[in-house]
Amino acid sequence: MKADVTIEPVPLEQKHVLGRLLQLYFYDFTEFLPLKLTAEGEYPYRYLDSYWAPEPGESRFAYFIRSGPDAELSGFAMVRVVNDVNVMAEFCVLRPYRRGGLGSAAVKLVFKKHPGRWLIHEVATNLPAQAFWRRVIGEVTNGRFEEETEPDGALAQRFELP
Repeated sequence: MKADVTIEPVPLEQKHVLGRLLQLYFYDFTEFLPLKLTAEGEYPYRYLDSYWAPEPGESRFAYFIRSGPDAELSGFAMVRVVNDVNVMAEFCVLRPYRRGGLGSAAVKLVFKKHPGRWLIHEVATNLPAQAFWRRVIGEVTNGRFEEETEPDGALAQRFELP
């Protein structure tokens, strides 16, 4: 695991920073889904406030991913826990930080913070994400995970971590 990768909880005072990063994430995601801008020029994300005020029966955790000796902001991970299942709601490594192992290292740190059952989804057209998640999940589970294709063609992996 890359030693210079860390994750840290996003404090409420930094919610606006996470909101900006989500805009970059959704812009990148338009390659795979036809997302629409609002009249204000933003991609809507109705769940942002829920990370500091979750619905009854769920928990939510937002993390900044930092890397390098200066702990540069490099991405984020957002986890939702429902019925004792951890769901990777959103995960993003910013483009300049991709392809060097940072994403794998960050995901493994998130997994370490949230042992137990997991569910991860990828949209049908996002082949790079599918390859990433299969590889990382395969590493952390020694290949012991279930994968299913959802009715819309999306993939989902289910697994458990100690």
